[in-house]
Amino acid sequence: MKTKICSAAEAVAMIRPGNTVVSSGFVGVGTPEALIAALEKRFLETGEPRDLTLVFAAAPGDGEDKGLNRLAHDGLLKCLIGGHYKPVPKLAELALSGKCEAYNLPLGVISHLYREIAGGKPWLLSKVGLGTFIDPRNGGGKMNCKTTEDLVELREFEGEEWLFYKTFPIDVAFLRGTTADPSGKVTMEKEAATLDNLLLAMAAKASGGIVIVQVERIASAGSLHSRDIEIPGHLVDYVVVAQPEYHMQTYATHYNVAFSGEFRAPPDSAPSMKLDERKIIARRAAYELRMGSVVNLGIGIPEVIATVAAEENIIGSVTLTTEAGSIGGVPQGRLDFGAAINPEAILDQNQMFDLIDGGGLDKAFLGLGEADAQGNVNVSKFGGGFPGAGGFINISQNTPRLVFCSMFTAGGLVTEVKDGKLTILQEGRHMKFVEEVEQITFSGKYAREGTQTVLFVTERCVFSLSPEGWELIEVAPGIDIERDILAHMKFRPIIRKPREMAAAIFNEGPMGLSKFHPTPRNPII
Repeated sequence: MKTKICSAAEAVAMIRPGNTVVSSGFVGVGTPEALIAALEKRFLETGEPRDLTLVFAAAPGDGEDKGLNRLAHDGLLKCLIGGHYKPVPKLAELALSGKCEAYNLPLGVISHLYREIAGGKPWLLSKVGLGTFIDPRNGGGKMNCKTTEDLVELREFEGEEWLFYKTFPIDVAFLRGTTADPSGKVTMEKEAATLDNLLLAMAAKASGGIVIVQVERIASAGSLHSRDIEIPGHLVDYVVVAQPEYHMQTYATHYNVAFSGEFRAPPDSAPSMKLDERKIIARRAAYELRMGSVVNLGIGIPEVIATVAAEENIIGSVTLTTEAGSIGGVPQGRLDFGAAINPEAILDQNQMFDLIDGGGLDKAFLGLGEADAQGNVNVSKFGGGFPGAGGFINISQNTPRLVFCSMFTAGGLVTEVKDGKLTILQEGRHMKFVEEVEQITFSGKYAREGTQTVLFVTERCVFSLSPEGWELIEVAPGIDIERDILAHMKFRPIIRKPREMAAAIFNEGPMGLSKFHPTPRNPII
């Protein structure tokens, strides 16, 4: 049998000008670094290929130079279709400058578009994005004036508004696995997530495209167990063996056996955090956990909730998830985001978004860039940057209980916790609670018209969002409402009788959450 094993240079030589290239990867999880680096090298040395359309769901990148950041060269890219731009700031800069066409679509929508492409469908029908900047009435996910084609259409179906997302052919798929044999069969036993690898391979082949898979080792023909094979050999055109430095499990971790499920780490291995404003927010948010509930933790401050849950010894009482596909365990943050220590299961990314879109989460803890008087939240474009929507829109629209977690102000905030009280030593330079957000990533109107429960947790206070608007419901000990809260907001919330935030939040040592044994429908407090 003819081998499919080749060098990275030989594989990327198959890419033609104007091709649509799709890359797997979730930050550093499952990112085919060797293939991306080889494509960059070819372009810098030869000036080819040019005018590519680059598609990615959860941006494969480290926030600096790795991953798809390598491809931000003038002439290489004609169009970007991405879900999350924060880990790929060089692509975001390229998009915002107008040097190429660019779209930001919800991460889960892009993941599901792969399935529609694999099945030969022309459209994806979804409600995800209604009322946000993805809605054609608010821009249709276009990132600059150069971007003119409509990839999203608003249509009425059986008396309800829906969004129709246009599919597209895939010419080349960059994927990653652990082991391959000469015929192209691929396993993923050492990967922290399976992502959309199989679906992308099917979508590329359905489009008449090619599939290139990066692995770390080669097995002899016929030696791989059929139940371990994640991508069948007939779907793979080229296999590239990567050097170790281009095949780390994440950008922060070369290999952790507890990420892949090969070995379970001791339950007390989670490091403790100092008691600062980030931990205060995560601690207060942890009071909203329900025993037995299935929970999503977003990127940023929500990541810290997993550490708090581990400190409080309640990890085993709730099921923490990430949109990359991990179910259970302790989700990781920063450059390990997308991986989890001791996951109970790892779903494909598109299956995880089926769970999310179908209402399979009980609660979600999400970040916040800015929020306005109408209850709208912006996490996608603010302060001159464009992090993008990521999985935020899927999660925030389809989860019944939301907790947004954020520091009250941004840019230089300094706090002190002493004697069980919070003191603001230096206020942040930028207000986060404004009259009108720059971009709507979460629609307050959409939420108020539904049945969602929405809380906003900061280090100094807690708000709830009701049909009447914002209400201040809790204040941290040591905080003055007029001086420390209202003076740093552009709108005035409803103020009735706010209570004091739990004293245990502001004292060292465990808060004692493990002593409570509520039912899944009742809060810990």
